[in-house]
Amino acid sequence: MTVCILGSGLTALTLAKALVNYEIDVDVFFNKKNLKITDLRTIGISKNNIDFFNSNIINIEKLIWKLKRIEIFSENLNREKIIDFKTNNDQLFSILKNFELYKLLEKDLSKNKFFRSRFSNIKNFHFLNKYELIINCDTSNFITTRYFSKKITKKYNSTAYTTIITHDQIENDTASQIFTKKGPLAFLPISNKKTSIVYSVHNSNNRRVENIEQLIKDKNFKYKIRNIDKINSFELKSLNLRSYYHANILAFGDLLHKVHPLAGQGFNMTIRDIKILSEIIKKKLDLGLSLDISINSEFQKKLRHKNFIFSNGVDLIHEFFNIERKMKTSFLSKSVKLIGKYPPINKMFTTIADRGVLF
Repeated sequence: MTVCILGSGLTALTLAKALVNYEIDVDVFFNKKNLKITDLRTIGISKNNIDFFNSNIINIEKLIWKLKRIEIFSENLNREKIIDFKTNNDQLFSILKNFELYKLLEKDLSKNKFFRSRFSNIKNFHFLNKYELIINCDTSNFITTRYFSKKITKKYNSTAYTTIITHDQIENDTASQIFTKKGPLAFLPISNKKTSIVYSVHNSNNRRVENIEQLIKDKNFKYKIRNIDKINSFELKSLNLRSYYHANILAFGDLLHKVHPLAGQGFNMTIRDIKILSEIIKKKLDLGLSLDISINSEFQKKLRHKNFIFSNGVDLIHEFFNIERKMKTSFLSKSVKLIGKYPPINKMFTTIADRGVLF
C-alpha cells in the first residue's frame, strides 16, 4: 500500500522519512509555488524530540547547536532575569537551520526506494482516489479550503521578524527571551559566532514602521554585533483545527495547529504528532492490518485535546505578559520570578516544554 502526502515543506519531508523507515511506499505531491525555504529561519527542538528524531527519523546531531540553558528576562524589571531553565546534561534545547534540515531530508529521501516525489499543479485531485490514506500538509490547496476551513483562530496584531546576527565569539550555549515593551524578543544561538533572532513586535496603533534592526541593537545586552542579515517578517496568528480529518484525508502540521513563536514550540508539536502517528501505523502493520481511515480517527482521539490544551497554554503565556505590557507594571514579572524559584514548578514547566502534555 502507498501513502500519499500533499505538500513539500519540512513537515511533509519529515513525515515521509518517518514512514519510509517502516518500508511504507510514500508518494509526495508538491507545488513549487508553495515551496519557500529560507536559509535565515531556524527552529528549536527539545531534548526529547531530538532523541526521537535521531532514533526514528534521521540523525541530525551534525546540524544542531545544543543549548544548556534558557533565560527569561523582563524589560519592566530592568532586564532582570525572572526564570532560569537549565540542565545538568549537555542539552536542554537545540537550534538548527530549517534549510539545512530540509536539504538533509531531501537528499536522504531521493535515494530511498520507498519514496517518490511528484510535481503537481492540478486543481482537481481525482488521482487521489487510488490512495487509502492521504495526509495533507499543504495549507493552500483546494482540499484544505473545502474540508479543513473550520478552525479556532486568533490574530495577535503582531508581526514576527526573523534574522541571524553575527557577533564576536563567545561561549554561546544559552538562549534568552526578553519580554520587551514592544513584544517578546528571542536570542537563539546557532554557533559561538551566530545567533538567530525572533522578535514578535506588536503592531503600532499609529502604523509607524519600526526600525527592527535598531530595536534588536537597543534590546541586546549580551552580544557585540558585527552584522545583521536580511530581516524576514510574517503576521502572527494561532489556530486549532476543529476536525483533524475528512474521510481518508488527515490534516497535518500547520493545518492542525499554529502557536505564538515565543515558546519555540511550533515544530515540536509537529514532531510529537509524527511520533503518535508513527506509533498508530506501526501497531497496524504489526497486526497485519491495512492503513485506512481508522488511523485518522485514532490519531484525532489521542491528540486533539492535548494539542488544544498545549496551544492555549502558549497563548496564556503571551497574554500574561501582554497584560503587563499594556498596564505598564512589573507586578506580574515579579510574581513569575517568585514562582520560578520554586524547583517543582520550574521542573514542571521544563518537562512540559520538552515532552508536551503527558496525560
